[in-house]
Formats: sequence, structure tokens, C-alpha cells
Amino acid sequence: MSPGFDDYGPPLRVEGGLRARSTRGAIGQSWWSRRFVEVLESFALGSRLTRGRAYARRGQVLRLDVSPGKVTAEVQGSRPRPYPVRIGLAAYPEKVWRRLESELAGQAFFSARLLAGDLPAELEELFAEAGAPLFPAEIGELDQSCGCPDFAVPCKHLAATFYLLAEAFDADPFHLLHWRGRSRAELLDRLRTLRGARTTEVAPGPTGTAADRSASLDGSGGTPVLAGPGAGREPDATGATAPVVGAARALAGLPAVEPDAELDRFWLAPVALPDRPPTLATGPELLLRQLGSPGAAIGGPGLAERLRRAFREFGSGGGEC
Repeated sequence: MSPGFDDYGPPLRVEGGLRARSTRGAIGQSWWSRRFVEVLESFALGSRLTRGRAYARRGQVLRLDVSPGKVTAEVQGSRPRPYPVRIGLAAYPEKVWRRLESELAGQAFFSARLLAGDLPAELEELFAEAGAPLFPAEIGELDQSCGCPDFAVPCKHLAATFYLLAEAFDADPFHLLHWRGRSRAELLDRLRTLRGARTTEVAPGPTGTAADRSASLDGSGGTPVLAGPGAGREPDATGATAPVVGAARALAGLPAVEPDAELDRFWLAPVALPDRPPTLATGPELLLRQLGSPGAAIGGPGLAERLRRAFREFGSGGGEC
């Protein structure tokens, strides 16, 4: 029988521990961290999750590291030496990640969001359809161990690590992908490479069509881009029509400019423009997500948290110049 909670004294007080940002209620702000906590709590792990949440808010976790296939931490309990904690989760092999990266690069929506430091909610479905779910489906997928004398799994030290891990996902969503086997730098470099290769594949080759397309845009000759049934396509060397790519695609639906067109109407927009230009709605923490976690030499997680609070303050209009 495992020792009861009351068999141990209160945990030793910690200075400078990793304290959860959430002081009450649920932990996790982004969809991916909330989803992670939701999965954990669905396993019916009992009151130890509640005690672990209290440990996380008291700053009892001294260290938290995420690497492919495992999370390691040190949690201060009632004994002088902190307890080593490990949470394993299968990292996907290279073959699986190559398939996932190909799927991600094939859709500009996913590539753009990831390159901007964000994880779209649709990402979970994409991973699931590829047979590589982001989150564990059952408790047995997590290999948990703690150096404390409590035989229960998870103990409160493991639970505290889970909650701090959820907040680490909030600060940098790429920690979740890194746990599954791909670091931020590796994934983004791979996406840029694949996106560049796809652009090269659809670009005109050295057969002469590139010069024709260029000429049709700058007016120096070649076949003009016209509206109508043939818009968006142009004859190739064999006389067949080939799709127009690049900037010409954006011009394909516009009417042709006749030589005798009135010059004062040349620069008028073919369709009415909105009164106000569209804006891109982004959260105040987008830049921090793009930059990733700062190194220990410049402040580590503490610096990220201070910047995050400052960005929120300025974003709400509460800051002063």
C-alpha cells in the first residue's frame, strides 16, 4: 500500500522555482495547452492532480527540460534533495515526420501559421489523419517515473510537472512538437525547403517561356494576359495552353489594356476597394512565440514572462509612452 499524503510533511520552501502563471482555476491559455490538460484530467487520476497543481503554483518545480521522447524535471518535496521526474512519450521516427512535413508544406495555411510561431487548431486533425496524434490517447502511452517514495503514479511531483509542461506549451507551442521528435529549427527549416522546392517545380524552366511571361507583364512583347476563356493560360512551344504562374496569375482575370485607353483611367482599380484596408489580428505574444524561449544567460523563462506581461499591458492600451 502506498504511503498516504499525510505521511509526509509539507514541501520545503523554494526560492526561484518555476511558478505557474495561473494562480487559480484552470491552467493553460492556448488551445494546445488546454487540450493537453484536458487529456490528462480525462484519465481520472484523482486528487494528486489537484495537489500537483498546488505544487506548480508554489514554485516547487526547479527545472523542466523538453527533448524528443521525454520530459525531465526536478521537483522539491519534503526531503532535502529534489526528486528527479521523467515523463516519456513516444517520439515519431524520421519517416513519419517526413510524411507530416510533406503534408504541412503542401498547405500554405499550415506553413504560414507555423512559420509565424503558432499552432492552428486544425493541426491536431492533420496529425491524427497521418496516424501520428499530437496528444496521448491513454495513460499507458506516458512512461512516468519519480524518485519520491510515493508508489502512486502519477504522484503530486509528476502532476506538478504536467501542469508546468502545459504552461511551457503556452509559452512556446513548439515544445509539444519537440516532445514528439521535431525541434522548432528542424521543422521550420524543413518547411522552408519543401515550400521552396514546390515553388521551383511550378516555375517556368529554361525553355523560353519565362521570357515570354516576363514580357507579357512589362509590355515589352510576347502574348498579353487577357480576360475571357483563355485567361490564366498561354500557349507553350507546342501551341498548347499552359497555366500561368507567379504574378501573372493575379493579373489573369483583369481586362486587357487597349493601346487607345484613356491614360487618366489607367491606374483606376478594376473593382471598388474597401474604405479601410484589411488588418491582421494577432495576439500580443506572437513575437515571443516566434523567437522561442530566451536562454538562461539573458533571463530565461523569467524574462519571457516579464515581456509577456508587458506586451499584454501595452496591447490592452494600459501602457504609457
